[in-house]
Amino acid sequence: MTLRKKSVFIAMLFAAAAAVQAQEPAAGGRQGGGRQGGAARQAPQPAPLLFKETWKAGPTAVALTQAVVANPDLALAVYGKTPMQPEVNEEGGVAHIWTGLCSPACAVTLKHKGSMADLSGKARMKWYAKTSGFHQIRPLVKLADGTWLVGNYADSSLFDYHEVDFYFADVRWMRLDIDSLTTKGGLLDKVDLSKVDEIGFVDLTPGSGHGLGGYSDMGWMEVYGKPVAR
Repeated sequence: MTLRKKSVFIAMLFAAAAAVQAQEPAAGGRQGGGRQGGAARQAPQPAPLLFKETWKAGPTAVALTQAVVANPDLALAVYGKTPMQPEVNEEGGVAHIWTGLCSPACAVTLKHKGSMADLSGKARMKWYAKTSGFHQIRPLVKLADGTWLVGNYADSSLFDYHEVDFYFADVRWMRLDIDSLTTKGGLLDKVDLSKVDEIGFVDLTPGSGHGLGGYSDMGWMEVYGKPVAR
């Protein structure tokens, strides 16, 4: 092939490549026969902090009541058949809930006095906790219609307090009988968390009492979600 023919051949290749590129949709533009002129689909945005609770506690254990709730915007609810349990105290500089005397179990929830919570999308929960024995801490929610749900996400840390952070969308849920604190039925295929009244945790295992044994220690808790008017 002569030099002139090679130059013409190369020029034709560049022209063909430019024509193909011009036919491709721009990044973020319409693809796959979508609506013309429509905006690109937005990814779910991070949820804002809805509330945080750190507890007001001292070195002496006291019953968990509204008096030890540090955030004035929150209302506390405690579920379980053991009177004056669980307890709140401080250990190693960490104010926390202790479930060692709960029998058969204890559950604790908080709700914002001014709003419910939309826990869909990228809503998440963080807590600082540890456990003893084979105890596990699970998320617990009460929907606006009164339905109670407990999550399959289970946290345990035998060594020391640790921080966990999880999305509600990654949790599978099961119905909970709040009076007996027992699960009902199987895992639900779909739940609507767009209007949640109470949010907290449950330890479904009985405590073993004081000393080494089985219990959960729940330190601070944070909930990230959108406020929904009550």
